[in-house]
Formats: sequence, C-alpha cells, structure tokens
Amino acid sequence: MGGSSIGEGTLSLGDFVASAKALIEKWKVIDVEDSLPDWQWKPCGKTGVPSEEEGYLALEGVYRNPGGRHAQSSSESVHIYDYHVVYSFSYKVPVLYFQGHQAGGQLLTLDEIKEDLPSHSLKLLGESKWTFITREEHPHFSRPWFTLHPCGTSDCMKLLLEGVENKDQHVQYLPAWLSVVGQARCIMSPGNLETTEDQLPRSN
Repeated sequence: MGGSSIGEGTLSLGDFVASAKALIEKWKVIDVEDSLPDWQWKPCGKTGVPSEEEGYLALEGVYRNPGGRHAQSSSESVHIYDYHVVYSFSYKVPVLYFQGHQAGGQLLTLDEIKEDLPSHSLKLLGESKWTFITREEHPHFSRPWFTLHPCGTSDCMKLLLEGVENKDQHVQYLPAWLSVVGQARCIMSPGNLETTEDQLPRSN
C-alpha cells in the first residue's frame, strides 16, 4: 500500500495495522508477565482514513515501582503508565507516545519518569540516536504526551529486518521495533515475541 517500503525501514499504514493486529494476537498466547496487561487496538474516528485503519495500538495501566520493576496493583509509591503506538504519516514509521501518573492521578514529569527507569534503559536513552524523549501533541487526543522521536527509526529498522523474508517483514516490523523501544522505556518485550524461524538481528 501506498508509497512506503519495509525494505527501506518504513511501512505503509495498512502494513502498520496488520503488524499491530498480529502483535496483539501473539501477545495473547506467549508467556508474558502477569503484571502486564494486553496490547489492544483502539479505534479512532479521525476523518480521511478508511474506517478499518483508524486507530492506534495501546498498552494501558502498566504499574511500575521505582527502578522499572513492574507491580501488580496501585499504591502510593507505584506509578501507572500508558503507552500508545501511533502511525506517523510524515515518517511512515510507528511512534511511541507515553505518559505516567501517580496513583492519585497527577501526571509525572520527565525527571520523575526517568527515575522510574532502570540503569540499562537510561544508558540506552543516553547513547541511542533514535530513542531520545520529546514532548509532542498526541495526534488522536490533541494533548501533549511524551514520545520517542522517530527521526532515526527507519535506519534502525532497516538493519533489524535484514535477513527476514519479504513476506514476513510487515508482520515482524512492530515486534522488532518494540524489542528496541521496549528497552528504552522498559516495556518488557518477551524474547519469543521478537523471533520467527530466524532470529531477528538486534541493534548494538
């Protein structure tokens, strides 16, 4: 569909939707931590997009203790995070939007969010050219959310998908992308979600 090439590290809107729905189904059958909710497809009513392709991928209500440890339920010391994966029409890649809040509902600052991250995630954010955090308007909510800027995503994805058969690339795109983004934001991405018969290459 229309004007993008997975071989170049980008994907079309249709391939994004297909990869999102494949990830949702695989997440249901693999061994995921009990503390993590399921990814869900959230339909949206934006105009100008075919109805079957309106929406975004969401992982909401993730409880986290300081240091990035996942928790089972809310308490005063636990922070709650929502993660949305939205298709970027400008970059033709997925973009992660996220926000965290305290149990009482107060939104977390960027410094508070960084305090929740384990050391390896902070190291990745400091070293990687394509996982730096900015604050931008959420395209579906018109409110500012934190986001991982997508400017280097296509270059990274081109490397990650090398060796994956063309017929599997659109399905494997989001699991491969999440394997890197999930490290930066400490979203647990189970190893068997990231593999097919051939292990996907990973960035250094």
